[in-house]
This record gives sequence, C-alpha cells and structure tokens, in this order.
Amino acid sequence: MARKCFISFKTEDLAFKKAIQSHDELDIVDKSLDEPIESDNEEYIMRKIREDYLSDSTVTIHLIGKYSAESLGKEEQRYIKRELQASLYHGVGNTQNGILGVVLPQMTDKIYQGSITCTNCGSVHTLIAINDYTVVKEFSYNYYIPNAKCAWSESDRFCVLVKWDDFIKDPNSYIEMAFQKRCEPIAEKTKVRP
Repeated sequence: MARKCFISFKTEDLAFKKAIQSHDELDIVDKSLDEPIESDNEEYIMRKIREDYLSDSTVTIHLIGKYSAESLGKEEQRYIKRELQASLYHGVGNTQNGILGVVLPQMTDKIYQGSITCTNCGSVHTLIAINDYTVVKEFSYNYYIPNAKCAWSESDRFCVLVKWDDFIKDPNSYIEMAFQKRCEPIAEKTKVRP
C-alpha cells in the first residue's frame, strides 16, 4: 500500500522533487507552502498548514540539500520549518506525519562522516552530521532526540534518514519506515518547535 507523501524542499532542489514524483508507484500530495499564513497564533498556523497542505499525507519527505541548513537564517528557512512543524504537530483532527530525510548527493559527504571509536563505551559509532549547518532544527532535534546515551539507535530517533541513491532505488521501504515511526514510543518525544 502506497503512503501519501508530502515533499518539503527548497526551490533549488526542484529537480529531485520531480524525480520522486516521476515514480508511478508513489502517492505524492503536490502542494507547496509558498505564501505565509498571516497570524500570530501558532496553533492556528499549524492547523491551517495541516488542513490546506498536509491533510492528505502521512509521511513528509524532507529533501536535505545544501540550502536546507538552519544556519542560513530563520527567514530563509521559514517555509520548510513550517512544513516540518506542521508535519510533527499533534492537534484536534491532526495526526503526526512520519518524517523521512533524504540526503541529496551534494550533501552526502557533509552528513555521512565515517565512524569513530567512542571514548565512553568503546563501541564504534557512525558519525552523522545532522546539525544547524546541514538541516533545520525541526529535523535535527527529532533525529537526535536528547537521551542519556553516548549514541542513538534507530529506536531513539523519530526522523528516518537515507541517502538519495538508496532512497531512489526503493523509496517505498524508506517511506514505510517513516510511517511506522508514528506509532512507536519515540513519537511521544518529538518536539514541534525545538
């Protein structure tokens, strides 16, 4: 069964959005938040985004390119931040979307940085740079949800992360992973506005 997906992306990464949309077996909700919702009421803004843009979807595919970083400024990232916030939002008549981060080719080496031996536990950990220089806080916080451990297992993360080349070969398996996160205990620890 294909899950309905919303794609959150920067306009510079439109070609990747179109490549995803070209997959016949995917069910993509093709709406983009490109006009600000004029209100100071955060609950109203989240509800409107869910109703007008995300209501048909259960998974948000967040394309992570070189223009997706928090460090580029709040104003520059206002639309993808709002889309991810609305995706994470639990409210009356709203269910939380699963979040799937797809690392685009130009960001692979910046995000996937090899591995190290941990000085705390002695285990080998993969270094994945999900931070303000690679993504917005709405993604980084919910990928690295604070815990008292020296590393995060898959069950410690709400957001799912995948490289573009792996995703495009089998998109439905990664979409399903993100969808299933909505029912796992970690879903209770997400934060809409970190």
